[in-house]
Amino acid sequence: CRNLRQQAGPAEFAGEYRLVSVNGQELPATIAHQDARLEVRSGTLNLQPDGTCRVTTVFVPPNGAEIVREVQGEYTLQGHTFTIRWQNAGTTSATIKGRTFTLDNEGLLFTYRK
Repeated sequence: CRNLRQQAGPAEFAGEYRLVSVNGQELPATIAHQDARLEVRSGTLNLQPDGTCRVTTVFVPPNGAEIVREVQGEYTLQGHTFTIRWQNAGTTSATIKGRTFTLDNEGLLFTYRK
């Protein structure tokens, strides 16, 4: 993720965040996504002060084979609200409060802690 603004994002938010819950369910969490049930096992969010970011998520789809998915993007920041534009994908909104980062991905709330 490269910052879409000229200025880099605040260094205070930079770092690695660990996924702790999805829709309020602690991990591992079973969620419904696109008419399928998935088990989300773990994940990380890495925010760089230059406005780049990376999310890695480990999940198990109905076929039972564990998948590791990594996506990269760039973010803009207004106050404590992030807008993340993913490479080859859409845009996601997120908020940060203290050490907790909450990402809204198509109505699924992914909560990360630093």
